[in-house]
Amino acid sequence: MTAPYVPQMALYRQWLKERRGLSFADFEEMRRWSVTDIDGFWQSVWDYFDLRSPTPHSAVLAERKMPGAVWFPGASLNYVRQVFRHVEPAHAAGLPALISSGEDGKLTETSWPELRRKVAALALHLRARGVRSGDRVAAYLPNIPETIIAFLATASLGAIWSVCAPDMAAPAVIDRFKQIEPKVLIACDAVTYAGRRHDRQAVIEELRGALPSVEHVILHSETAAETQLSSILAGHGAAIDAFEPEWLPFDHPLWIVYSSGTTGLPKPILHSHGGIMIVTLPLGALHNDVGCSYHPNSFGERFHWYSSTGWIMWNCQANGLLNGTTCCIFDGSPGGTKDKPDWTTLWRFVADAKATFFGAGAAFFANCTKADIDLAAVGDLSALRVLGSTGSPLSADTQSWFNERFAALAKQSGSAAQADMWWANISGGTDFAGAFIGGNRELPQTPGVMQCRLLGCAVEAFDEQGRAVIDEVGELVCTEPLPSMPLKFWNDPGDARYRASYFETYPDNFDGSGRGPVWRHGDWLKIEPDGACVIFGRSDATINRHGLRMGTSELYSAIEALPEVLDSLVVDLEYLGRDSYMPLFVVLREGIVLDAAMKAKINKAVEAGLSRRFLPNDIFAVAEIPRTLSGKKQELPVKKLLLGHPVEKVINRDAMANPGCLDWYLDFAKGYLSKRAGAA
Repeated sequence: MTAPYVPQMALYRQWLKERRGLSFADFEEMRRWSVTDIDGFWQSVWDYFDLRSPTPHSAVLAERKMPGAVWFPGASLNYVRQVFRHVEPAHAAGLPALISSGEDGKLTETSWPELRRKVAALALHLRARGVRSGDRVAAYLPNIPETIIAFLATASLGAIWSVCAPDMAAPAVIDRFKQIEPKVLIACDAVTYAGRRHDRQAVIEELRGALPSVEHVILHSETAAETQLSSILAGHGAAIDAFEPEWLPFDHPLWIVYSSGTTGLPKPILHSHGGIMIVTLPLGALHNDVGCSYHPNSFGERFHWYSSTGWIMWNCQANGLLNGTTCCIFDGSPGGTKDKPDWTTLWRFVADAKATFFGAGAAFFANCTKADIDLAAVGDLSALRVLGSTGSPLSADTQSWFNERFAALAKQSGSAAQADMWWANISGGTDFAGAFIGGNRELPQTPGVMQCRLLGCAVEAFDEQGRAVIDEVGELVCTEPLPSMPLKFWNDPGDARYRASYFETYPDNFDGSGRGPVWRHGDWLKIEPDGACVIFGRSDATINRHGLRMGTSELYSAIEALPEVLDSLVVDLEYLGRDSYMPLFVVLREGIVLDAAMKAKINKAVEAGLSRRFLPNDIFAVAEIPRTLSGKKQELPVKKLLLGHPVEKVINRDAMANPGCLDWYLDFAKGYLSKRAGAA
């Protein structure tokens, strides 16, 4: 008889009791311990996940400040050494390291020994071309196994990795890579998306011309039988077999990721080997409940989080390898083609790959509900036991829709996990490559609500006076340092941009506590009395109507629940001495007209879901909602345009997923400002 599954969080709690003599009445008490006894908690993470260093660390947190915290001085490690620890046990259990697929539906497996060999082959090639610790290796690659291999090869040498997705235009890529001056560029000649092949050879030539620091280019092709990259990865030999990743200091740079870059150049954010490792392990295992694939307590874990390489969730997907998990990666459109939409594409991949965890942006799940997909027709989903979402708040209606359908599937398959599907909904950011808020399999679930603040995350909701509040909407802040907070921004003298981005709202001694600056994340957060959390959208795009403050996500939940509305964006324009003006922009389903009846239906949905206080002043039908490359609605740039800010100071077209739609908003802003000037 198979022993009942024990959640990873319960195993850690038992370990704390047995090894540390610590017992807690509930999770919230354990979380409070983790953010007050900072040294004790992070040392327990080091020990519990058996991190190894040939040299001891002299302290856990040597300098307790933000920014500039110093973690585990003296320790030596390497992200890739942690990955390679799983080669023998996972392979012996017959488990692959990677399962990959594209729009053709064909699955490819990469074994753990093959992963190690290919990483070593590319690392030795880079070393032979002069790549040394601290050099930057830039990649222009899609979400394929070769990209993960290239990242690991780079990191194994102590070089610094940075990647842009090949759906990004050359100017956007140049804006990023030119700042970091890469020594090597690894790029693809084409990419396939939504059934179309997009040639990228001209982009590569443009990158070569704009990046004089690049000394070596490695090409990858999805069509050619043999290219530079495939030839390198096919290498064999004694040197490859003997290759070992270099030992590096805990705070040695690992990768550079970028902010959304809505204004000015994107911010190049530098994270460390040790910081990413020690934060990722408890997030993945304890909060997402994804254990080692080969551990007897686990389910042969297969972890899939849909992402392009341009989103921080690609990094989080690759991080699954740190815990010995099989990573399932998909390259292509999640929704079929324009002529033939198909929101079952990813679900078929999840079924074929036998994924146990499936995460995606909240918008993906909302699109699935609007398309009313048939989960019973996508294949065998019986292995799936966890769903995850991030990127924007997941509506209660969307979560409930899936819960009902998985409960129906469970009646057919007899899967207890699916009868009460667990959602690991997270909220975090590119800024620290992690999550502040997430899941805990042991806690109760309410659709539309995230279960808890994460262990080690001193997250609070601050009111306007900088006081922590419960059951009220406030600014999401973090009052204590985290190991994965940025080392710095690249080429940022005096950390000026870094400090301005997170620490100027609540600077040194802002409340007289003497605790120093507090990290302001830029989200509205409500912490409920039981510790559960709700994110209400970006705090810099908040609606303040008649003295009542609200994040935009609540309005979107009400409006986008209508089957006629595919997407929406709202901004609140506040002026001194006069009422605010709040226009609503909606993308309607094909064939639907924004007539008086449709406007009344939208207003009724707002009134029923929120209050008459939040009825928009005007409603406009648009072709698209402007979004960043990572899929976020660009509320603040549109708001600033309507407040009269010049476009070049407000928005970067190259940082947009759909820059073609911007002209409509520019024309609208011009007309609106002219009308307002006439009225004044």
